[in-house]
Amino acid sequence: MTYSKAFLLGLLMLLVSACSSMGSGNKPRTPDNLCSIFSQFPNWQISANAAQKKWHIDQAINMAFIRHESGFKATARPPRKKLLGIFPGHHLSSAYGYPQAINGTWALYQQLTGYSEAQRTNFNDAIDFVGWYNSRSVRLNKIRPSDAYNLYLAYHEGNGGFAKKSYLAKPWLLKVAKNVANQAERYRSQLAFCSPQS
Repeated sequence: MTYSKAFLLGLLMLLVSACSSMGSGNKPRTPDNLCSIFSQFPNWQISANAAQKKWHIDQAINMAFIRHESGFKATARPPRKKLLGIFPGHHLSSAYGYPQAINGTWALYQQLTGYSEAQRTNFNDAIDFVGWYNSRSVRLNKIRPSDAYNLYLAYHEGNGGFAKKSYLAKPWLLKVAKNVANQAERYRSQLAFCSPQS
């Protein structure tokens, strides 16, 4: 191998390593501690607070939804189907990004809010979407704004599915909703100890 090829190979490996380390820093180090999340990502605190004021849904609930849906991974997707039990096929749904919003619901959000450039991989847009969706659930299904359990069931099943009580046929989902509600309560308790926005 010539010197120039070795140099280029080394440079390429360095760039790949740098990109990997940059990507790993885009997720919270301690995702179950809201104060730590906001300390690591101050702009997220600003966005979460803005969504709360705009949509009248507690930021602890909105953050708990994103925590569960994507683990705060910007490019999260559902698993793929397996072709012939081996090869990766299509994703199980079009859910994508921080909020795991499906294509149709995201398009509706863009249309009704006028945020045509909103991206599911942008945290500010994602937390606004979750607040918007939860506010619709409050209005359409008369769910209390503080009821994280039922808000999550409506988020997962869609407001039409929630109205039909489709979640009753999914005992596993009821457990998930309880876990999300518990996470929201933990986040809410932690908020009292978080540093105020700068």
